[in-house]
Amino acid sequence: MGGTPVLAPSVQELAKQGITEVPEQYLQPNQDPILVSNTTSLPQLPIIDFDKLLCEDVTELEKLHHASKEWGFFQLINHGVNSSLIENVKIGVEEFFNLPMEEKKKFWQTREELQGFGQVYVALEEEKLRWGDMFFVKTFPLDMRHPNLIPCIPQPFRDELDSYSLQLKKLCFKIIEFMTKALKTKPNELLNLFENGDQSIRINYYPPCPKPEQVIGLNSHSDGTALTILLQVNEIQGLQIRKDGNWIPINPISDAFVVNVGDMFEIMSNGIYRSIEHRATVNSEKERISVAAFHNPQAGINLGPAPTLVTPQTPALFKTIPLQDYVDGYLSSKIKGKSYLDFVRIQNEIQE
Repeated sequence: MGGTPVLAPSVQELAKQGITEVPEQYLQPNQDPILVSNTTSLPQLPIIDFDKLLCEDVTELEKLHHASKEWGFFQLINHGVNSSLIENVKIGVEEFFNLPMEEKKKFWQTREELQGFGQVYVALEEEKLRWGDMFFVKTFPLDMRHPNLIPCIPQPFRDELDSYSLQLKKLCFKIIEFMTKALKTKPNELLNLFENGDQSIRINYYPPCPKPEQVIGLNSHSDGTALTILLQVNEIQGLQIRKDGNWIPINPISDAFVVNVGDMFEIMSNGIYRSIEHRATVNSEKERISVAAFHNPQAGINLGPAPTLVTPQTPALFKTIPLQDYVDGYLSSKIKGKSYLDFVRIQNEIQE
């Protein structure tokens, strides 16, 4: 059966049973320790003010450039997405995950389709499961939407998710516009590739766990996409990024998005902007909920460094390959570390 997705059980339902030991298939014995100690001594994620970018603040554009180069992550404030819509989405997400199991089963993944409720890339019976449920849907282009998923979501959450995904698509386009300005590429050289780009949304639900140090909500990985915009629904700490060999917890800021560069944009920026490994940890007290919106360039393009960023002084660090080849390769490598980015890296460095 190799490679066929396995239908994962609901961790939310498991956690409701009041278990005191973690079932074998969730134990992750070889992971880095989960750090939840005092974080004041650790460096803090850069905060970018979108309002200032819109006002053509040169200093803020430089901050965006620095954050994308050195961190690959930042928190975005004053982003302009309607705050009442965000609050309604948060309420809708919680209600959706609290639907009776009989209702949720209508939305469950199948062996042929990764969209719906379930887990990310569970490929083999013996593979370890993650301590979290997710609901994954493709949202744009419209013809990618699954006919039995978004149209069947209960109202008003269905319309709110629809409005939210559209607003985030527009926000992503603006962020990439500012990034290309900071990178000093030709106007529209990268932006045109996102004109009809695709978007998918994954809602993550990490229930409390009796022994959180023994499990992982989401393994260490970098996003294979171009740009991710994350909404922390209930502002519980759990997202951690790897920087300078340390796992740094991200303290959620109210009304902010966490934005991160994905592997595709690292390739397009010729390695100037960095796609950073991150993971989701869990705790013993409270569930953590987040909504990740992933954005890609449009289908059919060739993925490679922007031509104006390739010069005799800065040669191409990555191959240019059809986007679909890249996506297929990333999915088959599963969600682990940054190993697949190395596959398209040009190995022209002089070996010491």
